[in-house]
Amino acid sequence: MAKIYVAGHRGMVGSAIVRALQSQGHSDLVNRTHAELDLTNQAAVQAFFAQEKPDQVYLAAAKVGGIHANNTYPADFIYQNLMVQANVIDAAFRNGVKKLLFLGSSCIYPRLAEQPMREDALLTGALEPTNEPYAIAKIAGIKLCESYNRQYGASHGVDYRSVMPTNLYGPGDNYHPENSHVIPALIRRFHEAKVAGVPSVSIWGSGTPRREFLYVDDMAAASVFVMNLPQATYQQHTQPMLSHINVGFGSDVTIAELAHAIGQTVGYQGTIEFDSSKPDGAPRKWMDSSRLGKLGWQADVDLTRGLSMTYQDFLIINKRNDER
Repeated sequence: MAKIYVAGHRGMVGSAIVRALQSQGHSDLVNRTHAELDLTNQAAVQAFFAQEKPDQVYLAAAKVGGIHANNTYPADFIYQNLMVQANVIDAAFRNGVKKLLFLGSSCIYPRLAEQPMREDALLTGALEPTNEPYAIAKIAGIKLCESYNRQYGASHGVDYRSVMPTNLYGPGDNYHPENSHVIPALIRRFHEAKVAGVPSVSIWGSGTPRREFLYVDDMAAASVFVMNLPQATYQQHTQPMLSHINVGFGSDVTIAELAHAIGQTVGYQGTIEFDSSKPDGAPRKWMDSSRLGKLGWQADVDLTRGLSMTYQDFLIINKRNDER
């Protein structure tokens, strides 16, 4: 059984990958917390790889945040993500790791990319300014993997791959009232409104923008699936300089539909209003996952079931916080 290092194992995606690997019988998993290993420290990362010698690496570690965080700390977002990726990928190569999977983000695509967003939209237009530093770092991660493949694939057997998830949600998400993404933020708002008996909840925007959402354990399953594809199959469906694969649910919903679904999941009985004076953001963000579909994978957890499981996770975390 392979010895596998999951970088970022405490995050929402990394912890889901650990669950997916364990469910398949993988027991030789190597993990380090941020306190134990600072991935921006090149010497420390090289020493870790030299000591542990993993066979495979899932690179899910990243500095992430919403629009406010990206706008406030752009230097942190580009520097820390570039350093983590460069250090892990290079240390993996120098210590004989043949297989690595890098997890990116849908924000790599141009702000005005044609919908649904195909892999070949990469580098065809300007990025969304609010998260451009983060997106640039993620693009660099893809290109690092491709470059090591091109230079060392034939001579050293290097096979480094990249997957780009759509909007993710699920257990282990961040439910912070200001810094979280739309699903965890709305779960918290509707829950607090239900508990307080608030008659109505107002949501920013018209409710008409469409977004695609993928349950995080589906993302983890897709990651393991892509990592384990035969090399010839992966290469047949990708190109040396366009090698990343989109991972999406396959369909999207309006923000209004999402809000009503979350309200129903939480059991909120009040009315839901939309404040059209507030910004909507992009009218649509939807990934073209047909490349992954042709390879034989599709999402399993629909939004109704995913929201229910996510709300249960929120209740557990909320109770734990109340008891502190």
